[in-house]
Formats: sequence, C-alpha cells, structure tokens
Amino acid sequence: MSFNNFYKNKKVLVTGHTGFKGSWLVIWLKELGAEVIGYALDPYTDKDNFVLAGLDKEIVDIRGDIKDFAKLESVFQKYQPEVVFHLAAQPLVRLSYENPRETFEDNVMGTVNVLECIRKCESVKVAVNVTSDKCYDNKEWVWGYKETDAMGGYDPYSASKGCSELIINSYTNSFFNPQNFETHKKAVVSVRAGNVIGGGDWSKDRIIPDCIRAIEENIAIQVRNPYAVRPWQHVLEPLSGYLSLGSKLLSDPEKFIGNWNFGPTNESIITVKEVVSTVLFNFPQGTWDDVSSNGQLHEAKLLNLDCSKANFILKWKPSLNIKECIKLTCDWYKNYNTENVYQLCKEQISFYNECGIRNNNDWAIK
Repeated sequence: MSFNNFYKNKKVLVTGHTGFKGSWLVIWLKELGAEVIGYALDPYTDKDNFVLAGLDKEIVDIRGDIKDFAKLESVFQKYQPEVVFHLAAQPLVRLSYENPRETFEDNVMGTVNVLECIRKCESVKVAVNVTSDKCYDNKEWVWGYKETDAMGGYDPYSASKGCSELIINSYTNSFFNPQNFETHKKAVVSVRAGNVIGGGDWSKDRIIPDCIRAIEENIAIQVRNPYAVRPWQHVLEPLSGYLSLGSKLLSDPEKFIGNWNFGPTNESIITVKEVVSTVLFNFPQGTWDDVSSNGQLHEAKLLNLDCSKANFILKWKPSLNIKECIKLTCDWYKNYNTENVYQLCKEQISFYNECGIRNNNDWAIK
C-alpha cells in the first residue's frame, strides 16, 4: 500500500473535512485504511463532494466551529487521534474583504485552538497544518517563493494565512521543537499549496466553480482577472504531498519538521484565461466574457512557489500536467449527476496513483 501503510488503522482527525480539499483527503484516508474523525461546519452546498460522496456515513462526522475551543478539545479528548490534518479555514480572498474579522478569527484563532488541542492531547504524534501559498509577502516576482521567504499579505485572507504560519512556527519552537522530540513526541508541520482545482468544489468566486455554474446555466462565464497568473494543480497533487510528509515525520522528525511548499511544474503556471479556454475545450458549448474593471478588489496578478525542498528532501513532485489536471476536474463535473460520486473519486485517486508510478513518485503504490 502507498505511504508505507502508515495510515492503516490509525485514528486521523481532519478539521474542515466537509470542504473541498477536506472531502478528497477523507476519501483517500479511508482508502488507506484510516479511522477518520471529521470536525467542520456544514458543507457549502448540497452538491459538494462531501455530500454527494456520502461521507457522513463513512466516518465519524462532527459538526462544529473551529473557534469553539471547548467543543474542539472535547473531540480530541474523546477520540484520541494519532494524526491531525488541519484544513478548517475561511478560504476565500474576496470574502475576506466582506468579512475581515471573521477571516482572522477563523484562520488565526482557529489555528491557535487546534495547536493548543494538539499540545494538550497526548495521543497526537503527527500534525499537518494546511495554510496557503498566499501566506508570503507577495512582490509578484517571476521566481517562486521559498519556505524561508517572508510572510505577508495584502488582503485580509492572505494576511491571516501569514499570521497562521507565524503561530505554527511559534508553537513549533516553543512546544514541538524537533531538538526535544524525545520529550514531547510530536511532529508538527505547515504546508502551502498553489491554486487547487478538482471535482466537487462549488465555492463562490473560484474560477472552476464559476465556469461550471455558468455552463450548467447556459450563460457566459464571467472572468474578473483573465491575465492573472497562478500555479494551478489538481487537488490530489498537494494531498499526496501532505500524506507523504505525514507518513515520514516520525521516522526522522529533525529532517522533516518545518514548512513545505507543494506546487506544480512551471508549465502549469498559466493565466486564468488559459484555464478557462482549457475548460471550454472539455465543455465546447460554453462561452466567456471579460468583466475585469479598474475598480475591482485587489487580487495578486502573479504568484509562484519554489518546491525544491519537497522535490529533493521528500522526493515528491507533481504527477499531472495542466491538461490532465483540468480534464480530471471536468470529468468529475460531467459525471457527478449520473455516477456514484464516492466511486468516481476513488477511480480518480487510482488514476492519480498510476500517474505517480509513471513519474516515479515515492508515495505511489509500485
């Protein structure tokens, strides 16, 4: 089995399990034999991947706010997880302009609450905190940001993710220092990914969900920033990195504890317009309009990650090219109404594993 059977029969707590990335992580963990406990708010829509895949029947499904420390701590103490993946967050840039206070409360204090629970719960040995590529002080350079570059954030969302990283670093130094691993026995890391796409995402103000909604409603796709450049990747790409990292932390904590980037290859760093055009290759009936304006909210035009650390130390690299990423995504949306969605996701994970074998990734089933 992949990831050296690390997750088999382990109790794994996933915060944000009802979300887009969280739902895919839950399915993968289930297929790896893990006992999954989820803690999150309700799904965004009744068409979300979590809902259509029937994941509420597959795991311990707990609804709760990440800001509710007492409830969160009770879940840790009751279920005694060995591994934690923290994904719960307010994940949208544009929404952060509308609700900055809520964004900071979710993304900053939510992170504090999870880390406090990890600190106080003896069963936890491995924790992977998921932040964002937008945590960096983005100068819109053409080269990628390294894990050692400064944190920052123009908009409230990006700033909240920069703050989260500082908090994780503080807890790591103060309570989970790898030099004292034999005392605390906890390996805690943060991970950052690029713009993630895939089936089952219906979030507002994300380009793929915007495309699919417009196509299903037979209207033109409204594109706000057609020439913005992003590092696009299928959701399974960073998840493979998170799972691989989590599986190796206990074997050599001083080597693997720290901050990690998981981004695509350079050929997947393309404009929003190119993404929309590729989606429309898979849905030829669709059209799009440029609705950009000078007065719209600030969103970065260029952002890239340097993933050399993951490539060389973790032996992780992307398995899909950009056309495969978008095709796999479109295939989910073409079939979610007629197929068993859990099985659909399972088949896409199997296909991705085959791509991992093709690209000699360490984590893939050989």
